[in-house]
Amino acid sequence: MNKQSPPPVLADAPAEVALDGPALIGPGFRRYERYGVTIDHGGQPATMSRDILRIGRTVGMIAVDLARDEIVLIRQFRLASHIATGRGDLVEIPAGYIEPDEAPAAAAHRECVEEIGVAPRALREVFTFMPAPGMLEEFAHIFLVSVDASQVPEQAGATTEIEHTRPIRVPIDEAIATLDAGTIHNGYLILALQWLALNRGRLAVLLGED
Repeated sequence: MNKQSPPPVLADAPAEVALDGPALIGPGFRRYERYGVTIDHGGQPATMSRDILRIGRTVGMIAVDLARDEIVLIRQFRLASHIATGRGDLVEIPAGYIEPDEAPAAAAHRECVEEIGVAPRALREVFTFMPAPGMLEEFAHIFLVSVDASQVPEQAGATTEIEHTRPIRVPIDEAIATLDAGTIHNGYLILALQWLALNRGRLAVLLGED
């Protein structure tokens, strides 16, 4: 009997590509750049124009209080959601940008304080992802963090950044149930809740609270 070849590994891989650029299309809050891209398609080089928006590294926090069986989420206004769906008062996980030369864990600690008003008691990175690699070079680090939900204020946000966030305390199972309700559209939140559903039984172990 002939042995079958193992299936290919599902993993991102380096690409044989030549880049020309970038050309700055717009400075704005984030750089909007255009590249000439030449890539091999079955022995035939193909050149195309591709644009990207420079977002950089970000963090998101799955902030849970296991003693109270709650997750802390936030609400804040998002213009893109307002334009796309008419529902700009978005539910999200606390998140933010990683500063240059800042470690992801340090950024997660800082953003947790800024976005929900409390510092994490413990934190652990659980996955990474790119929200929209066809257009954004944003790379997100997602942390599971332990917080004392009883200390969460009604309003938070870094005043220096003119941000206004409203923390929400929600039972963990109730938050997970919204995945089937079709009432949330934020990608960070959906991925976080899916991860939470898959790992519901080992949160205490991951946070060292077992």
